Amino acid sequence: MTMIDLRYLKKLVEMLDQSSVDSIELSSDKGVKIRISKTPQQRGTVQVSAPMAMPQLVAPSAAAPSAAAMPKAEPAKSNLLEVKSPMVGTYYGAPEPGAKPYLSVGDRISKGQILCIIEAMKIMNEIESEFDGVVKEIAAENAHPVEYGQVLFRIDPNG
Repeated sequence: MTMIDLRYLKKLVEMLDQSSVDSIELSSDKGVKIRISKTPQQRGTVQVSAPMAMPQLVAPSAAAPSAAAMPKAEPAKSNLLEVKSPMVGTYYGAPEPGAKPYLSVGDRISKGQILCIIEAMKIMNEIESEFDGVVKEIAAENAHPVEYGQVLFRIDPNG
């Protein structure tokens, strides 16, 4: 029996909302077919070819609309700009182990300033700020994995 990881499904919905792609469709060799679309009447639609898979799809189809509604639940932080991870990798807040971190909460940053490093496939990628502001939150944990599109920092542009 094939189970669908709800975290994976939620990430797909988030990626779809942030991209110019209109829909994502996945099919498994077990006959399970999932289509997520930006078109309101199709959002969260789940099609099943194999009758045995139906009980497992009840949770994802119910979770898809709530995952899609999650960005609407954060308007309180809308004045803060988010720096998101441009890749999957390991987050490092300092240039090397034991060194002073690039940033602390409350630091003023400027466009082009190095914020952190994300290691992907043994390559250290310096992530630079795209704007000026004050660091209000560091959302990633040092030496831990980050996903594509995951929020790393929240910046107040007016701070």
